[in-house]
Amino acid sequence: MCTRQRATAADVRVMRDLKAIIRSVPDFPKKGVVFRDITTLLADPKAVAEAADAIARRYKSTGIDAVVGIEARGFIFGPLVAQRLNAGFAPARKPGKLPYKTVSEKYELEYGTDAIEIHTDAVAKGQKVLIVDDLLATGGTMAACCRLVEKLGGVVAGCACVIELGFLDGRGKLQGRDVFALVNYETEQTPVAQQDRAAVS
Repeated sequence: MCTRQRATAADVRVMRDLKAIIRSVPDFPKKGVVFRDITTLLADPKAVAEAADAIARRYKSTGIDAVVGIEARGFIFGPLVAQRLNAGFAPARKPGKLPYKTVSEKYELEYGTDAIEIHTDAVAKGQKVLIVDDLLATGGTMAACCRLVEKLGGVVAGCACVIELGFLDGRGKLQGRDVFALVNYETEQTPVAQQDRAAVS
């Protein structure tokens, strides 16, 4: 099972605030899908800082040595969290994007496969690593990144994201991992207030 810890009062407040800021866009990129748009969060410097603070607070006592951010929006939050934890940062990217020697890991898509890569010197043996992304959906990319870290001898101390689409059960691919999300959407449903705004925009 995935590890769950009780959220602090500060975390609960941040979660509530961020959910109110994140914009829900119905029928994007296709009909029936509600896109959770973090550009409204990124436009608010206080909200960005609170998101990074909350993730760092969760892992501050675990001795994180390195933070790995998943392409592309993991590159936004990952370095902010790493700085707060006094840890290094390493990017995990699509194939062919990194200039040095890499290790690669494939993962399943709905139709076919994809892969993710990391530099061979991004993680040292025995280092405790926190993996950060903006979104946990089906969990395939996050799980592949965990395997990459472990290929290099690192220890995955946690998987953190800003948004989790709980109805897609991404945690199912992360059994035994510590998974932390700031905002969890259990359904595709768009908040009524945002539906009203979309109707008049």
